[in-house]
Amino acid sequence: MRTASTSSTVRALMASTRSSCVRFVAVLPRQIINASLIGYDIYLYGGQVTWKNEHREELLFVSSKAIFKPPKAIRGGITICFPQFGSGALDRHGFARNRFWSIDNDPPPFPTNTTNKAFIDLILKQSEEDAKIWPHRYEFRLRITLGPGGDLMLTSRIRNTNTDGKSFTFTFAYHTHLYVTDISEVRVEGLETLDYLDNLKDRERFTEQGDAITFESEVDKIYLSTPTKIAILDHERKRTFVLRKDGLPDAVVWNPWDKKAKAMPDFGDDDYMHMLCVEAACVEKPITLKPGEEWKGRQELSVVPSSYCSGQLDPRRALSV
Repeated sequence: MRTASTSSTVRALMASTRSSCVRFVAVLPRQIINASLIGYDIYLYGGQVTWKNEHREELLFVSSKAIFKPPKAIRGGITICFPQFGSGALDRHGFARNRFWSIDNDPPPFPTNTTNKAFIDLILKQSEEDAKIWPHRYEFRLRITLGPGGDLMLTSRIRNTNTDGKSFTFTFAYHTHLYVTDISEVRVEGLETLDYLDNLKDRERFTEQGDAITFESEVDKIYLSTPTKIAILDHERKRTFVLRKDGLPDAVVWNPWDKKAKAMPDFGDDDYMHMLCVEAACVEKPITLKPGEEWKGRQELSVVPSSYCSGQLDPRRALSV
């Protein structure tokens, strides 16, 4: 899939492919990709993704009070956290989520099998604004792929293009907001018995106890050395999200619960009941790239019926390549 167009700030951008178009929603251009009745929307602001099933139901949560206007990041979908996850020298979660990405019309070959799949390539490069706060040249290429069965894959490739011989270091996450029917009826499998850093306790290290993770209060944890597959079971909707990942050893689990939900201006008071963030990430051990080096990290999301049990899906199954 290739799309190309330019426009004024008010004119819509129209793509040249049958399965997608770009248009402005409020003040933000949006790329719409459909495969049959399944599809996703991409906001060029932040490289943000939303995802729907064949019934046009949202699979990714977007806050009822999300602000679709720069410089605020969109609260929901899949947010790209780069070059920093969480708090640090930069603004929280870095700047990639607050930048306008471009459609990449001539990307280098991706080692991704795109047969019978809809996909689009985006690119983000250093701007003058970025250079003032993070003085490194980079190319961030993002391929967003929709499989014929509705699976959603994001593949990120980040290259150091510094010409001064300097390396750079970053942390990263796919900040994935899943839509759930009732957070109290959700459990997460695949992270039990693992060590985690608790952001609510100054990143103190603990070991997870119990057979599965359930929710009855605020949670903000970074699980370490996680498996390639994590399952999120929504009992009330009778469906399971399966998250598979590659190149991303950590997994973040977050829900703000009621008090913090009410304190966030772009988050509805009751939104916490219908969302859960489970994020493929690289946080504990930052990635360092020398000039010319490239890092790659992938995340794939699929939905299966609630008849799922832990043994049915092979956690060793590789991502589609």
